Amino acid sequence: MGAADTLRRHVVEKKKMKICFATYPSVMILKGGPRTQIFQTKAALEEHGVQVTMFNSWEDFHPESFDLVHVFGANIGSYHFAREFHKLGIPMAVSPIFFSRHSPLFVRAAKSVDGIIRAIARGVWTDYGLVAEICRWSSAVLPNTGHEADLVHRGLGIPPEKITVIPNGVEKRFRNGDPSLFVSTYGISNFILNVGHIGPVRKNVLRLINALERIRHPAVIIGRVEDNDYARKCAEAAKRNERLLMLDSIAHDSEMLASAYAAADLFALPSTFETPGIAALEAGLAGAKIVITPNGGTKEYFGSYAEYVEPSSEELIHHGIVTALNKPKNSELRDHIAKEFLWESVGKKTKDAYERMLP
Repeated sequence: MGAADTLRRHVVEKKKMKICFATYPSVMILKGGPRTQIFQTKAALEEHGVQVTMFNSWEDFHPESFDLVHVFGANIGSYHFAREFHKLGIPMAVSPIFFSRHSPLFVRAAKSVDGIIRAIARGVWTDYGLVAEICRWSSAVLPNTGHEADLVHRGLGIPPEKITVIPNGVEKRFRNGDPSLFVSTYGISNFILNVGHIGPVRKNVLRLINALERIRHPAVIIGRVEDNDYARKCAEAAKRNERLLMLDSIAHDSEMLASAYAAADLFALPSTFETPGIAALEAGLAGAKIVITPNGGTKEYFGSYAEYVEPSSEELIHHGIVTALNKPKNSELRDHIAKEFLWESVGKKTKDAYERMLP
């Protein structure tokens, strides 16, 4: 290799963007969408030539080693990380993963009350106050939906020039799942599918199970069952339905999960809200019809290609699933997801947002 080639390689390596990812410590225990978002964003950025390092609490942190820090999740678990990064003066981006059923006006009023309380009683925090402070410290705020961006701007008072919507994404491998693996293992096909956690009330699995009881169609629910009263109620309700198969969580990177999506006729996610529900994106890319909550910006992802159901009503969940079951499958949703929401595209948008932050 000549001197010119060596110099050129040195310049390229020197210019490589170096990012540190940080998040709340429990993300590896809770699993779910945020963990998927973090690891898939990392992989996508690395495909675009960005060097990504995961923050390690057991190692010394050297801010000079990074161009910026990207914090995932603006909440009490990430608050102290964000505060210390801010004190160090390192540029920071945040994906808030923030949602409220309340209007931006209500959120703004609650944040104002938070400011008064904190001025009077030191050490008293509210969720809205924590999210707002983390966003305020950040050079860029990267919500997953326009709905979240509106809450951040009008509710939390963050200037719009700091906000860039970066959608959640989906792995293209889910478009090519082999249904035969799941069908041969469990002896069931063309079923109603739900993938997630069984225990968080937000996921609304109990109402889904009750709605499925009156639908004469096979169904599968895949998810880790938590140790709480709500999860136990879900398990008891599921026992009443001989057409319902409940499976423990399947590894996200497994062929079996991709096969389950491919073997399903319909994916149901009637949560109280989703932003937008990565599992629903994965199922949609696999070709399943989608029944989903309208709350949390889901319409920005699924448009007119999904059936939206009011999560507070078992009757409406039942009606939405039956309506979708009676519709033929087509490729419009999977083509839409493949065009707009693959992680490769998300990685490019994230890198562009970083570059706008930096000198």
